[in-house]
Amino acid sequence: MPFVKVVKNKAYFKRYQVKFRRRREGKTDYFARKRLVVQDKNKYNTPKYRLIVRSSNTDICCQIAYARLEGDYIVSAAYSHELPRYGVKVGLTNYAAAYCTGLLLARRILQKFNLDKMYEGTTDVNGDYYCVEDQDEGPGAFRCCLDVGLARTSTGAKVFAAMKGAVDGGLDIPHSVKRFPGYDNEEKSLNAEVHRNHIFGKHVGDYMRHLQEEDEEAYKRQFSRFIKNGVTADNVEAMYKKAHAAIRADPGHKVAPKKDVKKKRWNAKKITLADRKAKVAKAKEEFLSQIEAQKE
Repeated sequence: MPFVKVVKNKAYFKRYQVKFRRRREGKTDYFARKRLVVQDKNKYNTPKYRLIVRSSNTDICCQIAYARLEGDYIVSAAYSHELPRYGVKVGLTNYAAAYCTGLLLARRILQKFNLDKMYEGTTDVNGDYYCVEDQDEGPGAFRCCLDVGLARTSTGAKVFAAMKGAVDGGLDIPHSVKRFPGYDNEEKSLNAEVHRNHIFGKHVGDYMRHLQEEDEEAYKRQFSRFIKNGVTADNVEAMYKKAHAAIRADPGHKVAPKKDVKKKRWNAKKITLADRKAKVAKAKEEFLSQIEAQKE
């Protein structure tokens, strides 16, 4: 077919249909969302759960959600800024922190549905493939699908760290090992030791040692918060091991105490009706007393 120039005349604009708002804003991939959200008709109104993973410069957000016509309902959520409560005070956006956030979400939602004792996941974190199996007695495992949004699904991406943490925490998420760090595309196999080192932050420790040997000033500048909190290349793995144990011991959400903040006023405070009446009465009394004084 030859090239046909699109003539943007009145007929074209009369039939023009704008795309969805979140597509125009570049926030939602509706091609992927349709396949993640649409439920089979023979399952009626059963929620189709999604593990949503989003990362910013300062935080990693993991949520379990399902879709309804009026919008998505968030069942449970976990954030990497909660990790200082479990002993991880620095590096809240790296691969190991993403794994911890996924683990925290998994244990939290299983506790919410009273499945945490039945599906404990795996405590032997070796970086290899693991998948929870349904038990014959009692309810099946909590199943959800990974929603990566617009993130690039390249090998070693942090979205897969959060997914691995959720799987090890006891959630049933269909996946393969092809995008974990350590997977060799030519040999079609996963080096589980490389993946384990990423889960426990050993790649960060190796870089800390390398930078300390190469440039002491750059090391102090880049890892200043690590140094301040006493985190060294040798105790990084121990820190994450303690965090995993602490998350499993108490995954519940803690409500932050309300801060007693005194707001500063930039304008005059509005006086009450009683104060206004008192002010008028006082002005009247002063005025009458002045008149009496002039008479005398």
